Amino acid sequence: MKKIIGIIIISLFIGVSLNSVSSLETEAINIQTQDDAFDRIIERIMDFGHFPSISACIIKGDEIVWSKGYGLSNIESSISATDETVYSICSITKTITGTALMQLYDQGLFELDDDVNEYLPFSLRNPNFPEVPITFRMLLSHSSSLRTPFSYWNIQFYTYGGPPFQDYPMPWLEESLTPEGDIYVSAYWDTENMPGQSSVYANVNFDLIGYLVELLSNEPFYEYCDEHIFKPLEMYDSGFNLSIYPLDKIAIPYNWNDANEVYRTSYNQVHNHYPAGGLFSSVKDMSHFMIAHMNGGVFNGTRILEESTIAEMHTIQPNGSGYGRAFGLAWMYESRSLNLGSNTIYLPRNIYGGHGGAVTFGFRTTMQMKLSENVAIIFFINSDSFIYQDGWNGLQFLRELLFLKANDY
Repeated sequence: MKKIIGIIIISLFIGVSLNSVSSLETEAINIQTQDDAFDRIIERIMDFGHFPSISACIIKGDEIVWSKGYGLSNIESSISATDETVYSICSITKTITGTALMQLYDQGLFELDDDVNEYLPFSLRNPNFPEVPITFRMLLSHSSSLRTPFSYWNIQFYTYGGPPFQDYPMPWLEESLTPEGDIYVSAYWDTENMPGQSSVYANVNFDLIGYLVELLSNEPFYEYCDEHIFKPLEMYDSGFNLSIYPLDKIAIPYNWNDANEVYRTSYNQVHNHYPAGGLFSSVKDMSHFMIAHMNGGVFNGTRILEESTIAEMHTIQPNGSGYGRAFGLAWMYESRSLNLGSNTIYLPRNIYGGHGGAVTFGFRTTMQMKLSENVAIIFFINSDSFIYQDGWNGLQFLRELLFLKANDY
């Protein structure tokens, strides 16, 4: 499979048709050992996908074995991307939020199947199934019966500063999720599936998890993460406050305008629902976090989670599959295929574990690992211009290319 994928990727990005695969086999090109060829393919992906910059790394065991930045993190100022460039990592934030809660689990402050109403100052129940408790496990695995309605995106964005934010997480959570609330939206609740019955990805689960971290630790969520995750893991460029980053440190978000063939520039933004997707970080910093998850909770001799807790987070939960995804605890697996237009190679289901990020204007992010090989890849892109085009998926190819390159180390 490795050789086939390598040949196909080469054929796509150096202009060789799929009909020429047999001739490429005779050349036996191993792209993961040829840095120039590898860089050339990355550049073709960037050109094809309209990605101003890519920052990426490969992790094996307990170390980064390769990292690099490509392109410009700031076009206007001609600033080159590196592995220390800071991006909005979008929903990869959820893995940090889930890890924070599971640290408190390790302290014996709750059990995964406890009713969260034992800890919340208001009653959290699906009004359509009022007798069914909602547990920590359900929130972490997106099986709580909560949903993300369109109105959720009426959240506040700011081009400076960071938490704390007025009215978040309370009273927003109570007012939005309870029928008596002034801004209650019934679409937050599944009308057909009771809590624990099925898993559907919903951001609001992690708004609640961030709040539970605050209640259990007696610390603001952002301060908790600083003290108990970022500092122990030497993640010195990670945080929720946008104003701490100098302009030359942080990637600017862009969107490609096909009509005018120019990049449309936006501003970096932090939003008040930050436990669900508001972290800023670099691939270098996030590699430390991923190394801890790959090595039983330990990075550089520092333990942030018990080994059994890490294993539970990476375990697909009961009723934890739906819509092509499978959920651990703040950890996600997806069915994967390598889409080649009219040709599709289907890769083993659930082979990749981790999380991705999108939606936030101007960014696409991926952090995934192969547990069976103890290898992981991370890449951040400062454009949301390209997801699918003419049957091709540049993010898929980039992921497969990085995993292929990992075989060289």
